[in-house]
Order: sequence, then C-alpha cells, then structure tokens
Amino acid sequence: MRMVMASANPHKAVEMVAVLREAMAGVEIVPRPPELGDVAEDGETLAANALIKARFVCAAAGEPAIADDTGLEVDALDGGPGVHSARYAGPQQDAAANSAKLMSALRDVPAGGRIARYRTVVAVVFGDGREVLADGVVEGAIATALRGDRGFGYDPVFVPDEAAPRTFAELTSEEKNRISHRGRALRALAARL
Repeated sequence: MRMVMASANPHKAVEMVAVLREAMAGVEIVPRPPELGDVAEDGETLAANALIKARFVCAAAGEPAIADDTGLEVDALDGGPGVHSARYAGPQQDAAANSAKLMSALRDVPAGGRIARYRTVVAVVFGDGREVLADGVVEGAIATALRGDRGFGYDPVFVPDEAAPRTFAELTSEEKNRISHRGRALRALAARL
C-alpha cells in the first residue's frame, strides 16, 4: 500500500513512518509534495483536523493520504490546550513558546495535580472517498521543569506513566514509539487497514 504523508512536520513524519513500517508489511509512505501550501486546521476536534489534512493531500496528490492531529489534554486546564495544542502560544506554532505558556499556566499546580494525556487521531483518506480513522492515548503528567533533548513539541514536559520519571524527550525514539499516543494510533490504524 502506498500513502502520501500529509504532515509537513518533519519530526512527526519520521515518527509516523517508523511506526507504520513496523506495523504494516509492504507499506510505502511518500513525502508530502513540497508545492502544497498550508492547510487551515480549523476543525473543532482532532479527528476533524486529521481529516481536513488527509482529504486535502489526497485530492492534491491523487493518492491515498495519511494525516494525524495530536492534542495535549491537561486536567488542571479543563482538558486544554487540546485541539489547540500546536498553536497554544499563538499562530507561530513555536514549541518552546507553547511549552513556556503551559509551564506558566501550571506554575501553582503541585506535581500531583498535573495529570495529562497525549491524544492522537490518525486518518487515511482514499481517492474513492473511503476514510479510516484510529486514535491513541497515553496517560501521564506534566513535569515541573523541561527535561531532555529528544523529541519535539511538548515532549520535554510530558512524563508518560509507563516511563516515569522520564519525559518523552528523555526517551529514545524506539522507546517513545512503543508507548506513545501516535504509535498506538498508528498501530490501531494498521490493524484496520
């Protein structure tokens, strides 16, 4: 099976390809065509945004497309930033600014109250209109300080329960992919395809 990667985020694309190659024999993932412009991710849910991206790339490339959308849900922030995670600190989508804003919002929240989860929805859209979705969640907490130099996004502040006390940014890519929200969503998608 051949699919076009809808994500323009190179870190996310590398993770997705690594998990898909392990989960699906014979899958070929081709990069997003560079001439495609940005897609407005204005959906109200992670599923809506994943479908917006996959539909756009499928139509533009004329091949099945795979996309995801991910949100960090923090209980002390009533589930925020959630679907707005990538633009939490503003439209520039800067990971450092997003993490800084998150840490500031939680500065008075004690370690036991920093419960959070990463949630990913993955979508594949086919030229015949068929759409397949899957989701994945990893439970954890927000650290009290940034730690680690691997990963991307909120990885330096997210401590997955299954790897505590290490943050995602302190794990190898293989360790992260085994337990991550994105890895779980992609493996669930592979089973459905």
